[in-house]
Amino acid sequence: MDLYPHGSGDKRLGDLAGKPIRPTEHHPLPSGESSRPNDDRDSEIFDEGRVRVLMVMSVPSSDRPTLRRARQVTPCRTLGAMRILITGAARAIGAATAAELIRSGHEVVATARDVTLLDQLDVSQRLALDVTDEESIRSALSRAGELDAIVNNAALSGKGPLEDFPLDRLTAMFDTNTLGPLRLVQQVAPAWRLRGSGVIVNVSSIQGRVSTPLEGPYSASKYALESLSETLHYELGHFGIRTVIIEPGYIGTGMKAPEPHAGDPVYAGLWEQWDGTGAKVNGPQGRPGPELVAVAIRRAIEDPTTPLRVPVGDDAAMVLGARSQLDDPSFEKAMRDVLGITW
Repeated sequence: MDLYPHGSGDKRLGDLAGKPIRPTEHHPLPSGESSRPNDDRDSEIFDEGRVRVLMVMSVPSSDRPTLRRARQVTPCRTLGAMRILITGAARAIGAATAAELIRSGHEVVATARDVTLLDQLDVSQRLALDVTDEESIRSALSRAGELDAIVNNAALSGKGPLEDFPLDRLTAMFDTNTLGPLRLVQQVAPAWRLRGSGVIVNVSSIQGRVSTPLEGPYSASKYALESLSETLHYELGHFGIRTVIIEPGYIGTGMKAPEPHAGDPVYAGLWEQWDGTGAKVNGPQGRPGPELVAVAIRRAIEDPTTPLRVPVGDDAAMVLGARSQLDDPSFEKAMRDVLGITW
C-alpha cells in the first residue's frame, strides 16, 4: 500500500478537520500481564477504544433470558497459554505473529499452502492449509485439535486500473482474502458457540476503509472482509465469540509483491505519479516492520476489551481519524495535497 505517511509529520489532514489528528492512546496491559522487554512496542499501536458509539438495541422481553444465559460463559484463557491457528504463517505478518505469540507462551499452529515454508518457525504444529479449499481446511482443523483463537492472515495482493483488471485474478483475490476467512470461521464457529468462547482475528488493512487509485482490487476484498467481520461481531458475539479486525497502515511486510497489472497505456501517467508516493510517505525511520502488527494481534487475542477495529501505526490512526471527520471532497483534497497527486 503506497498512500499513507508514517511519521511524516504532515498535519494537513488534521488541520482540515479543524484540529490535529492525534493517535489515540493504546490500551493498558491486561490485568495480570507482566511487562516484558518487547512491551515498549505496544505504545506504537493505536486503536479506537477511546472513541466508541454505544448502540442500544431493543430486545423483546421474551428474548432477554436467552441473552443473559448466552453471556454467562467461561471466557477464553486470556492470561494462560492459548492454542492459536494462523493462516499464511510462512512469512511477513504471519511469521512475525507466530514468533510473538510463542514468546508470550501460547501454543501456535502455523499453516500455509506449502508446509515446507514453515520449517523455520519454532511452533507447536505446522500444517498445510489452503483457505480456498474446504477439504484442506477441514483436514487441518481435525489435526490441529481444539483451538482458542484463529488469525486469518493469508491474503493475495494485486494492483492495477479497474477498467481492464483481469476478473479471474480479482476473483482469486476475493476467494483468498474474503471467502477464505469466512470458510475457516464457518468450520470453527459451531463448536465455539457451544463452548461459549473463541477469538477471531481478521487481518484487514487501512485499505479496507479508505480506497486509493490502482489499489482497487485489494481494497475491495478488504472492504468486504471488514463487512463480514462486523456482521460476525454481532452474530457470534452473542455466544461469547469475539471478532477483531486488524488494520495495518503503511507496513513493511517483507512480502514479494505480485506483478502489477499495468492496464491500458493511458494510465501510464497515473502509475508514474502513484509510484512516486513512496518517497513522500517514508518517515525518517522508514516503514515499521510486521512485528508491530504482530503485537497488535497478540494483544487483541489476549485482551477481551479490545474493540472491533484496531488500526496499527501512526499513519493508520491519522488517516482514519481524518476520514471520520472530513467529507469526501475535503478528504480527497487533503490526500491529493499531501501526495502531490494531480491525476
